[in-house]
Amino acid sequence: MPKKEEKPKYRQNENIIDNKELNIWEALLPVFALVAMLAYNVYVFGDDALSGSNQFILLLGGAVAAIVGFFNKVTYKQMLAEVAENVRSTTGALLILLMVGALSGTWLVSGIIPAMIYYGLQILNPTIFLAACVIICAIISIATGSSWTTAATVGIALIGIGDALGISLGMTAGAVLSGAYFGDKMSPLSDTTNLAPAMAGGDLFSHIRYMAFTTVPTISVTLLVFIILGFTIDTSGVADTGAILENISAAFNINGWLFIVPVVVILLIIKKAPPLLALLIGTLLGGVFALIFQPDIVATIGGSDTLDFESGYKGILNAITVDTSISTQDPALNDLFSSGGMAGMLGTIWLIVCAMVFGGIMDGIGALKRITQSLLSMAKTTFGLFASTVGSCLALNVTASDQYLALVVPGKMFSKAYEERGLAPENLSRTLEDSGTVTSVLVPWNTCGAYHSGVLGVSVGEYFVYAIFNWLSPFMTLLFAAFKIKIKQLVTK
Repeated sequence: MPKKEEKPKYRQNENIIDNKELNIWEALLPVFALVAMLAYNVYVFGDDALSGSNQFILLLGGAVAAIVGFFNKVTYKQMLAEVAENVRSTTGALLILLMVGALSGTWLVSGIIPAMIYYGLQILNPTIFLAACVIICAIISIATGSSWTTAATVGIALIGIGDALGISLGMTAGAVLSGAYFGDKMSPLSDTTNLAPAMAGGDLFSHIRYMAFTTVPTISVTLLVFIILGFTIDTSGVADTGAILENISAAFNINGWLFIVPVVVILLIIKKAPPLLALLIGTLLGGVFALIFQPDIVATIGGSDTLDFESGYKGILNAITVDTSISTQDPALNDLFSSGGMAGMLGTIWLIVCAMVFGGIMDGIGALKRITQSLLSMAKTTFGLFASTVGSCLALNVTASDQYLALVVPGKMFSKAYEERGLAPENLSRTLEDSGTVTSVLVPWNTCGAYHSGVLGVSVGEYFVYAIFNWLSPFMTLLFAAFKIKIKQLVTK
């Protein structure tokens, strides 16, 4: 799921707003209205729904929630304050999105992304490509603690390689996200991996060790499926690899020195440099390398035949801020070698802000609290408690549109119930991650779904089925609960 550690941490100690108690139907009315409106909107607009109409539908859903709030004596000021706080909490994520757009622009014109594709085409065998995507992204995400950064760097390159090989973009994106979220979950550097045990009342490393019981089987099944897919898919692009390589090398000066920039960015993140600083340095270094290795491309983007200070300045700033495309002899590569810069991220930012408006009003009127309480009341057995936790996390990812809320609210609401059932906090923290963290990317209007679909250029609908690790994780945690596998009991002193 920027990287997730780059996203602003949710207000862990904030009290859920107490209002006049809603009944369950009042709490669910905005959700039903939103789902119905989004369903019809997607039916009408299809893949273009995310271009703006879905954003307005989210605002309409917020308006429905506000009407419910007014009827229950919740003030406009109170709802607006919660919306403002929700939007404020996404400030870091929005800035990260802008910087990712800037970085992708300079990494394109400098030849960094084309170099990754060029060498990747020679190294990655199409048969093992999808499984290799999972492993590569898992390793990088563990090292960085961030699915967002993994997708924004290596993920973009792997999408390009997969497209050149003739592999479905949805398959490649699913493999990238499966590996990225596995690494994110298991990394002690990840903010959600730290947040989940904090909400449940456990400790970090016990949480990671206990989470491995469900996570390792899930990633194993995921790898097996992608290995089988690798032997069955038709990689028609393989026969044209030579021509593709020739067209890339003709358009760009490809060499190993270009990899200095991504290595520097990864090292900065591993060293826990501020994410915005790491991306800014990566963007500026990409610009410098573009001037050194691709002067003709920079001059062309700057509107000149030769590179001078003015055309260089204009070319780099254009790459950072607006649409940029590099022409080759291959039409497929022309589509691949294009970047929207910072401007290309504005649609995703728009979606996130509108989602936060809906989530803020739902929180402000007490609807989120009421929905969670209803789920809790249905938990009569240990399995029912686990199932209620999973359902609560999924519901919050859909309604509140933020994975932090999907961890914080159920964590607060269910921690006492787990304790009363004699269950160790690791059970709750593991379930929060298995159902809250990883499924956020499967919801188009969630901050994570919006981010990854925007960065990778693949809609949620295209990669949903292939994001095997993400949708299999909640089923795995329920399977363990049903058969009472590794259900840790609370140790009383």
